[in-house]
Amino acid sequence: MEINNGNRESRRVNIMKLIKTMEKSGRIDELEEIIAEKSIVQLNYESHLFVLLDSRWIDRPTELQRDLRTGNLNSSSVNMGYLNSIPGQPNGDSPVSGGGLSQDSKFSYGFASSPGKRSSMEDFYEARIDGVDGETVGLFGVFDGHGGARAAEYVKQHLFTNLIKHPKFISDTKAAISDAYSHTDTEFLKSENNQNRDAGSTASTAILVGDRLLVANVGDSRAVICRGGKAFAVSRDHKPDQSDERQRIEDAGGFVMWAGTWRVGGVLAVSRAFGDKLLKQYVVADPEIQEEKVDNSLEFLILASDGLWDVVTNDEAVAMVKPIQSPEEASKRLMQEASQRGSADNITIVVVRFLDNQGGCFPSGGSTSH
Repeated sequence: MEINNGNRESRRVNIMKLIKTMEKSGRIDELEEIIAEKSIVQLNYESHLFVLLDSRWIDRPTELQRDLRTGNLNSSSVNMGYLNSIPGQPNGDSPVSGGGLSQDSKFSYGFASSPGKRSSMEDFYEARIDGVDGETVGLFGVFDGHGGARAAEYVKQHLFTNLIKHPKFISDTKAAISDAYSHTDTEFLKSENNQNRDAGSTASTAILVGDRLLVANVGDSRAVICRGGKAFAVSRDHKPDQSDERQRIEDAGGFVMWAGTWRVGGVLAVSRAFGDKLLKQYVVADPEIQEEKVDNSLEFLILASDGLWDVVTNDEAVAMVKPIQSPEEASKRLMQEASQRGSADNITIVVVRFLDNQGGCFPSGGSTSH
């Protein structure tokens, strides 16, 4: 099939604009992810993936990934070329897992996390139990970083600490969650003053207070519950192509454009996140919060980064977890399934089981260190 030169040129110009935008925002490293997903300027001609890159990389994908990571790729490097695939590079980091049980034996939890096929690890998680004003409180979260790991690591280290210090944590938990998200985002942005490269993170969190489960979400990590044997999403993925999110971004003076997927400013594939200071006017850290009652119909909760949800549906995840009593083993099962299905991202999962509906079953053992 003959390739129209006009199409080539228009796509070359578009990708140059995209790379220049990424350079300006310090996000050039994200091109590694975009290309690994084969989502950048996809034009399939006779099974070729049309990619506008300097020809010196076409037969040397390892060098391409290296240059993407080290920042040696820039807009002046863009040209035309063909590339069939870019293999993921192995990472030396081993998968980790663990779990625990609340002191009152009302819930158990487990987690599993792996870099997957990515050359760097930007996922973080938190699973902890605290006592606040005489209440046993469970705090669980998955944080998926972009533009590096520092935003996700910061949110992991500070979000829940800020939350349980809030004076209305017990009396008005929803307000406390919103305030904690906002405060954590503000403080992270202050810490970024000397950084010349933007970083951000999703956050999917679950807070257990008494018989209340509050799920708060920013970004595209997701929370799913099993209630009465059925799967229910209790968070919404924040994507720029959602009509209300797009309207909010445009009302704030931003724009959404297609670059393999819909992106804020042609750069970011999520519409809400911590950090991202150069896009902060449009990419907010305001969580959507959903409250669920913990009763006999609520069986378990799954929190996971998009490394799982990109390849496993909500119903499939619930069906896999349901017969596995140990949350740690359930988390590992989901992680392994995502890997087998070819997930191209870091994979992080937290599973929480509500034991009042388990006939007293809970996992044996499981480390709580992570």
